[in-house]
Amino acid sequence: MEKKPARVRLLDAAHELMLTVGLARTTTKEIAKAADCSEAALYKYFDSKEDLFIRVLTERLPQLTPLLSSLVAEPGRGTLTENLTEIARRAALFYEQSFPIAASLYAETQLKRRHDDAMREIGAGPHRPIEGLDAYLRAEQAVGRVRPDADTFAAASLLLGACAQRAFAYEATAEGVRPPVDEFAARLARTLLAGIAD
Repeated sequence: MEKKPARVRLLDAAHELMLTVGLARTTTKEIAKAADCSEAALYKYFDSKEDLFIRVLTERLPQLTPLLSSLVAEPGRGTLTENLTEIARRAALFYEQSFPIAASLYAETQLKRRHDDAMREIGAGPHRPIEGLDAYLRAEQAVGRVRPDADTFAAASLLLGACAQRAFAYEATAEGVRPPVDEFAARLARTLLAGIAD
């Protein structure tokens, strides 16, 4: 069997380690070792652990940004219900898979601050999906499918906040399970549209 390229092995190893021990406790040395590479090889492909983290998020987890970008470019395409349901579905899956990776950052204030600074430097961060959804809702507002007085930023924050909550809040219930993603996404979209659709 042919060995995977080093970059792929590094991403695979980083993803697995970040899932199992968390971002804060995963070191570049451990990632390189798990990928059967040198640490120098890791830095050939990635600028930093933060850059590697972003690549794991963008290359290994369900993606929201390409969908939002395409919807912003073509407002009026599809129905609002279908579009918001798909946005909520992808967001819920993304947060479900990214939460275990990033949660450890919140245990160490200095590490979280350094991580946030690094995210700002590369133009990334958890605020980006909110901005993207806000832009999409404003585009739909411009073509008359969202009420002119609707607060699109608040609507984007509500939808994505609910998706993020699904990643951890429901495991504490008596049943200990998250709501099924498709049903959850459809209910969120319908409820949000009841408040903003024209």
